Parts: sequence; structure tokens; C-alpha cells
Amino acid sequence: MERRPTVVFLVVCLSVMTSLCQGQRSADLQLDEPLLGRTVTKLQEALQSLLSDSNAASLSVEKKAGVIPRCDVGERCAMKHGPRIGRLCDCLRGTACNTFFLRCY
Repeated sequence: MERRPTVVFLVVCLSVMTSLCQGQRSADLQLDEPLLGRTVTKLQEALQSLLSDSNAASLSVEKKAGVIPRCDVGERCAMKHGPRIGRLCDCLRGTACNTFFLRCY
């Protein structure tokens, strides 16, 4: 029974704080609306200039970092570089790259 007044007090405090914050936030948005519009237009111009730049067209879509192509069963999946083994492709589900033969089995 002692918890009920505490819970009611917390709920009332939270509702009052929420209503005060909502009123303040809406007043701030009304004051900053012209600045927000200018910022959005500047961002749009910057994005359009970036996209129209010739360097943006030369980005490679095919080559993605961290993506290893798949290889079939029996295909070579790794290559030996001295003491290290480098991966050429990832074996299909249910198969694994044999480190002795360097093929998917």
C-alpha cells in the first residue's frame, strides 16, 4: 500500500514534464523553421553536386568489400602462399574447403 502514492506521484510528475517539454519543443520548431528550410536546400544542393560529380559515376558497384564469391564442389577454393593459405572463394552450404587439397568437398 505504500507504493501506490509513490507511483501516482511519479506518473503525475512524468505527465507534467512531458507536457512542458512538448510545449517548449513546438515553440522551438516555430522559431527555427526558416533556418531549417535553408539548411535543407543547402543539403540538397550539396548532394546534387556530389552525385553529378564524375567521381561518383566511377565507383565500382560489382566489387564489395568482404564479399567472397561462391564455388562449387570440386572447385579450387584456396591458394597456398608459403606458410599461409589465401581464400579464393567460399564453398557452398554443406561443403567445406579441404586445407590439404585446397578444394571444396
